[in-house]
Amino acid sequence: MTLREDELQARLAPHPVRFYPQVDSSNDLALAWLYEGAAAGSVVIADEQHKGRGRLGRVWRTPPGVALAVSLILRPRPEDLPQITMLGALAIYDMLVGLGLADCGIKWPNDVQINRRKVSGILSEAAWAGDKLAGVVLGMGINVRVDFSAGELAARAISIEPALSRPVDRTDLLVALLARVDFWERRLGTGELFQTWKRRLVTLGQPITAGGLIGTAEDVTPDGALVIRTADDQLHRVIAGDVMVEDRS
Repeated sequence: MTLREDELQARLAPHPVRFYPQVDSSNDLALAWLYEGAAAGSVVIADEQHKGRGRLGRVWRTPPGVALAVSLILRPRPEDLPQITMLGALAIYDMLVGLGLADCGIKWPNDVQINRRKVSGILSEAAWAGDKLAGVVLGMGINVRVDFSAGELAARAISIEPALSRPVDRTDLLVALLARVDFWERRLGTGELFQTWKRRLVTLGQPITAGGLIGTAEDVTPDGALVIRTADDQLHRVIAGDVMVEDRS
C-alpha cells in the first residue's frame, strides 16, 4: 500500500501529479507550483508531512504510510472563493459514503467526521498577483490508518480503516476523492453546492460555543459564515473559530 509516483500519475490522469515521500508542507509546494503556471487540477501528494498548516496557525503533521496529505490547485473566479472549502468537505464526505460509511458529517467550518470524530481537516489558501486572484490551493489531510485508540485524541479523532474494519488502498482513495472534487468543481458558484454542504453539516441545531459566543447554531450563510442565536434571542455571524458542542443535559 505504498504510494508510488508512476501509479499515481497513471491512475489520477488527467490531473498532473507531483508526489513527494516527505515534505514540510504540501500546500507550500502547491502554491509554488501554482505561481509557476500549473494547470487547474494539478495535485501535490505527500506520504509524510512535517509542518502542514491547519486553521488558526496550527501545525498538521502527517506520519508516513498512515494518511493522505493532498494539495489541489484550482483557478476559480474570485466570487467562488467562499465555496472552495465547502467543495473539499463535500468531496471527502462523498468519498467516505462511497466506502460504505454511514455516520458521516461536516462540522463547521472545515472538519469532516465519522461518528462525530474528526477524520479530515481542510485548509484553502488563495494566491494573489497584486489584486488579481492567481488561484487557490485546497489542502486536505485525511486519516487513513492513524491509530488514535490509546491516545488523548481517541474520543475526538478517527481513521478510515478502523471505522470500516478493513484495510483500504490510499491510491484508490485518491482516485475516488479527485472524482468527487471534479464533480463539485463543476458546480462552484451554484446554490446546489452550498445547499448540499449545508445539509451535510452536523453543527446546525446544536448548542455550541464559537467565537466567544454561547448559543445555538441556527444557520449558515452562502459565504460560509455560521449564524448563532444567543440566549437573548440575538443573531450573530461568525466567520472563523473553533466550535465546541455544549452539554446542556
